Amino acid sequence: MYYSFFGTITLIKEDYLVIEVNDIGYQVYIARPNDFALFNKTKIYVDQVIKEDEEYLVGFSSLEEKKAYQSLIKVKGIGPKTALNALSKTSAFDLFQAIASNNISYLKKLPGIGTKAASQIILDLKGELQEGASANIEQYDEVRQALKNLGFKVKEIDDVLAKISIPNASNELILKEALKRLGRKNNG
Repeated sequence: MYYSFFGTITLIKEDYLVIEVNDIGYQVYIARPNDFALFNKTKIYVDQVIKEDEEYLVGFSSLEEKKAYQSLIKVKGIGPKTALNALSKTSAFDLFQAIASNNISYLKKLPGIGTKAASQIILDLKGELQEGASANIEQYDEVRQALKNLGFKVKEIDDVLAKISIPNASNELILKEALKRLGRKNNG
């Protein structure tokens, strides 16, 4: 099993790069290839995917990103490619914050993640990432409903809630923050 490679990046494409280590080039699928520079010596943390009909390497710029990926692929219905696509639009920190604060709206904005998958991610990973967290799993749903009752549109509510990540915050605090952001948006 591979853990990491240290070598020179010799090719960067849209969803993968090639890292040359001791005259051997390894193709590594990556969430954000632009995090790497061509012809630079660098360390890439990797995970090897072995399936019945394919085998490939997935790479990460940090151990936190690798941990986020490994956590995501443990979730029922999330495979390596979906996890990698999701990480292409978020950081490990933001992903863990969204999970810790039950922010389904934020998770739904990630490629390949719908409502069901977002709920499953929170259900499966919240305890693993932050044992003893006391936030209510319905938290953002209650705030969403309150904002709907105030006359805001679902799309603007989801857009604002997707940007709010306050671990263990009360519904009141999240509602205040959402109203502040919605007020700024409507006034400016």
